[in-house]
Amino acid sequence: MARPQETNRRSAPVRPPEPLGTAVRRAALRLLDAVLRRGEALEAALPGATRALHGGPDRGLAHAIAAETLRRMTDLDALIDSATRQRLPDDAKARSALRVALVQVLALGTPPHAAIATVLPLVDGGPRKLVHGVFGTLMRGGATLPEVPVLPVGVAERWTNVWGVEVAAAAARAIAAPPPVDLSLRDPAATAEWADRLGGVSLMSGHVRLPADHAPIPELPGFGEGAWWVQDIAASIPARLLAEVPGEVVDLCAAPGGKTLQLAAQGKRVTAVDVSESRLARLRDNLSRTTLAAKVVRADALNWAPAAPADGVLVDAPCSASGIFRRHPDVLYRAHAGIVAELAELQARILARAADWVKPGGVLVYATCSLEREEGEAQVDAFLAARDDYRLDAGVADRLPAAMRPAIPDGHVRTLPGIMEGDGGMDGFFIARLIRNA
Repeated sequence: MARPQETNRRSAPVRPPEPLGTAVRRAALRLLDAVLRRGEALEAALPGATRALHGGPDRGLAHAIAAETLRRMTDLDALIDSATRQRLPDDAKARSALRVALVQVLALGTPPHAAIATVLPLVDGGPRKLVHGVFGTLMRGGATLPEVPVLPVGVAERWTNVWGVEVAAAAARAIAAPPPVDLSLRDPAATAEWADRLGGVSLMSGHVRLPADHAPIPELPGFGEGAWWVQDIAASIPARLLAEVPGEVVDLCAAPGGKTLQLAAQGKRVTAVDVSESRLARLRDNLSRTTLAAKVVRADALNWAPAAPADGVLVDAPCSASGIFRRHPDVLYRAHAGIVAELAELQARILARAADWVKPGGVLVYATCSLEREEGEAQVDAFLAARDDYRLDAGVADRLPAAMRPAIPDGHVRTLPGIMEGDGGMDGFFIARLIRNA
């Protein structure tokens, strides 16, 4: 009988268990990769990148690390470059790992030993030694981040050229920390009551502002009963400009529904249209929670039309979203010229189509949460040049608080970084109120 062959195989080395918290940092790296390499929105990438994590706190921490890295990335990269003899490629894993380790220590208050211990398992070989060495050099040298972050070079140049040095500087100040949270109220008459109950301040009727370190939204008074919903004060302006319009209103590109809720609370008969079923699900949930009513339609704005002209139409057009960079710093890296040009073409088509749905004498409100002229002023200028049956409402300033007068330069509303900065600022928006000639 043949003897079985003897083997002299060495067993594979057993890796030590990863330090507690490493999975969270791995998820943060995946989030950054989704934004910087694949151009995904941070919120859209969150479910996939954090699938392996258990519990909301871990997912929240991964999101916080990624978001703060994006806020501070220019400054983080400057520190890394100061401690390396040869510049690391932008997409090098060592650079990403160093960004995550440094932002935890310098912006989120994580002890250095915990920050580096939970990042090193994410890199192997030479890069691991490099990460450890660069991190140690910067810690020993007392590295710090500037009080005001430096904007990405392309963004700073673009906004400086378009809006000026002061606005670009205000934008940099605006991303230094997460912004306050704004609530729109179902009943504006109860503004003082809700400001008191929530411990916030009101900057206009129907609005309450909370500090960034508020309690979790579902735990706040009034959430369960649907007394309010989260909505930046700038985002509430488009629906406010339809307050005096009676009857039927179409809210186009409506989900997740903040403006639909406003219009419904004003007593309008609202038809809310959006192409995204997942976003419409959120809209339906918000309607249910607030006990407000609207007709919800899933449809592409370029293929759908109402059965009859409406008294008002709100076009909250798809856009680069560069104006919401305070809350979503990933847009600083996603809203490039190619995306803006592509979306501007879509906006023009939607606006031209929606204009035909307004009754003579009715109101068309066009809005984008963008700081790009191509998605705002240029759109309305081109629209008015092509449509002599519409005019810009010159009296829009009378419909907004005096504090917002600087945001109304030419009959339209343009909120920019720096406006109401002392009160916590607001998102960047363009809004035009257009009247169809009777």
